[in-house]
Amino acid sequence: MPGENLSRDEARERAELLTVDGYEVALDLRSAVGEPDGGDEAGPRTFRSQTTIRFRAARSGASTFADLLAPSVNAVTLNGKDLDPASVFDGTRIALEDLAGGENVLVVDAQCAYSRTGEGMHRFVDPEDGEVYLYTQYEPADARRVFANFEQPDLKAPYRFEVTAPEGWQVRSNGAEESQEGEVHRFAETLPISTYITVVVAGPYHYVSDRYTRTFDDGSKLEIPLGAMCRKGLAPHFDADDVFLITKQGLDFFHDHFDYPYPFGKYDQAFVPEYNLGAMENPGLVTFREEYIYRGKVTSASYERRANVILHEMAHMWFGDLVTMQWWDDLWLKESFADFMGTFSMVEATRFTDGWITFANNRKAWAYRADQLPSTHPVTADIRDLEDAKLNFDGITYAKGASVLKQLVAYVGRDAFLEGARRYFKRHAYGNTQLGDLLSVLAETSGRDMTAWSRSWLQTAGVNVLTPVVTYDGDGRIAELAVTQEAAASHPELRPHRVAVGLYRLSPEGELVRYARAETDVAGERTVVAELAGAGKPDLVLVNDDDLTYCKVRFDEVSLATLREHLGDITDPLARALCWSALWNLTRDAVLPARDFVSLVLSFAGRESDIGVLQMLHAWARSALVHYVAPAWREEGGRALAEGALAELRRAEPGSQHQLTWARFFAAVAASDADFRLLGELLDGSAVIDGLDVDQELRWAFLSPLASHGKADETAVDAELARDDTASGKRHHVRCLASRPSAAVKAQAWATVVESDKLSNALAGATIAGFEQPSQRELLAPYTASYFEAIERVWAERSIQIGIDVVKGLFPGLQDDPATLTATDAWLTSHPDAAPALRRLVLEARDDLARALRGQERDARA
Repeated sequence: MPGENLSRDEARERAELLTVDGYEVALDLRSAVGEPDGGDEAGPRTFRSQTTIRFRAARSGASTFADLLAPSVNAVTLNGKDLDPASVFDGTRIALEDLAGGENVLVVDAQCAYSRTGEGMHRFVDPEDGEVYLYTQYEPADARRVFANFEQPDLKAPYRFEVTAPEGWQVRSNGAEESQEGEVHRFAETLPISTYITVVVAGPYHYVSDRYTRTFDDGSKLEIPLGAMCRKGLAPHFDADDVFLITKQGLDFFHDHFDYPYPFGKYDQAFVPEYNLGAMENPGLVTFREEYIYRGKVTSASYERRANVILHEMAHMWFGDLVTMQWWDDLWLKESFADFMGTFSMVEATRFTDGWITFANNRKAWAYRADQLPSTHPVTADIRDLEDAKLNFDGITYAKGASVLKQLVAYVGRDAFLEGARRYFKRHAYGNTQLGDLLSVLAETSGRDMTAWSRSWLQTAGVNVLTPVVTYDGDGRIAELAVTQEAAASHPELRPHRVAVGLYRLSPEGELVRYARAETDVAGERTVVAELAGAGKPDLVLVNDDDLTYCKVRFDEVSLATLREHLGDITDPLARALCWSALWNLTRDAVLPARDFVSLVLSFAGRESDIGVLQMLHAWARSALVHYVAPAWREEGGRALAEGALAELRRAEPGSQHQLTWARFFAAVAASDADFRLLGELLDGSAVIDGLDVDQELRWAFLSPLASHGKADETAVDAELARDDTASGKRHHVRCLASRPSAAVKAQAWATVVESDKLSNALAGATIAGFEQPSQRELLAPYTASYFEAIERVWAERSIQIGIDVVKGLFPGLQDDPATLTATDAWLTSHPDAAPALRRLVLEARDDLARALRGQERDARA
């Protein structure tokens, strides 16, 4: 639609013209229940949205526009004058002409549409009990789907919300509820915030309350009402006490370190269905995907992940909500900080003290992948419009930015870093910032010139490779240890790295232990680590020990040979995780044959103590098998993985989280009739593995491979849904049905996602996940041509989120042969004017495929 994709230039122009003094938004959500007038076939189900915006214009007679995505507008009034909706509203914007020089009042009465895509006002009907649940999700620019506004982050304003909802519903917003009269809920005015972090959650939610209290050094007290909510169907599984525990620990940590009391009154947290993101930092009411409420047994890594997300969103209350980026170029100003602070606070304030291991092994893997794609960009990105912004919620903005901040803390020192944060909040509270605002306070507190550091780390793209080069004297001691630095030709920047280099050797007990360590600044192509000269000969040299910097690590030949034999003997879990990460990067870069990585997993994963690292190893091993091993070795490699997984499952301590993790991995890689028979027997109870509780979530994990390999038919999948007729069960059911190895099934799945928009975001995602099965390459081959014929139309007709899901999820990456690369290049060549965001997604998928083919070629030579 015209005007849907707001540009940076338009936003800058509007910000120069307008100052927004406040919003009053009244939503009538009673239409969410019952049948809509005329039935669903008559058009989208809608609700009434009435908005009053008070704003000032810098020039008399100026023109601008308000944003609104709505099926219809009932009335528009500007400064008391009625405007013709048909003349001023084009479906995305309301034209505002002849503004008063000073105060203006805009009143918009519209019919807005409920969403099934997770954007705007999402409406979900619980299959378990028919209850309706609503929530909003706006980032980067979907508040305009719910109320008329000026949709850009630097036009902050206070908001007053009034929501009319069915009797008996929980209704929550950013501010505390001030009054309720019958069906009408009125909420306190917010502090100045951006449109994208306003929120409404409404429905028969289960709600639990608590309270946080804090007494400061000056004797003043802070009390924050806490709330946590979820669907009624999930209430029996809701461990709100643990959510509150992490919340209180986080609030203590941030109050200790930020010296700025939490400013937004209450702190509610809502776990909502069919959520596109992990969570969203709406002040006073954070929203999370409800999958963070666990229906069955999960490992400690799942609880750690939830704690990290809770703390990430809490950090946003300061980094993002209190102080907000001016435009999406500086999205990193909030996301990188929240990603870093989430782990930093979790390690220092909660029971999850090994969080930096997960960060090194998991989050950084996301960053390394994103930073090697053709679409890589500096941490501070060039965001031309909202489509660009949507795609920039990526591994660069989050995980690379957080990794760079970890390097920054090593560079300026922890105290200077935190003091910089404190000054930043006080100086820019309720305002908007750019890169320079942050750098100036860090320069003040550290005494360091931040210009060169920023240019190297924030304003250039790409990941450097650090490699140790060791020479020895006649006594076998180190004569010289140097670290070489390389960069890709496409992004040749060599950066300053604060790194630790660790030397490890085998002890008499057979353990690999560190006996020497030196911390140094690596700069340029070659840096000598003088401190390590004269040290005894190591069995392993680990560059970036302790994970201080952001880089890819290589090994010298002796170290690589040591890892092949003794990777599991490294006693330090962080060092072990860093070695695994480096080996995975070698595999993705086609330096290490993928079958060698699979062999390392089979040899040493069973000894991995950190459950998060083990889960990552399982994911990497499966990715190696699906994408990087030579096709001729896939069957043998798959059989080896399945046999190894089953052996570790039987060996694991009964009832342990390692046993659960190996059970899930065995199901994911099951390859033989005997494997499938065992999964079926575990499902029907005729086989038992001591200590393994086959709960409902594990049942679906076991049924899924049976369905995708033709060992469980529609009747069996339907029977499982009858056992678990819930929202979660429905998603599993849809995925299993779409995974069956049948041409008719694939045709139906394709049609329901590509040719229809009837499915919700969650069910569309489940269908896509079921459609793409590595064991069904031949069955999926005909859809390569269909994909390239469809994607431009899908992108034009569907919401950005659904467009992304379809374009990424259905790319024919499993057709891993040069012909698919040729087809991809032909589309890119023949569609030079396709939406830049669409082209970016196709380019990224092409790069993944080309990388897979290089890996397969390397593996074949092995």
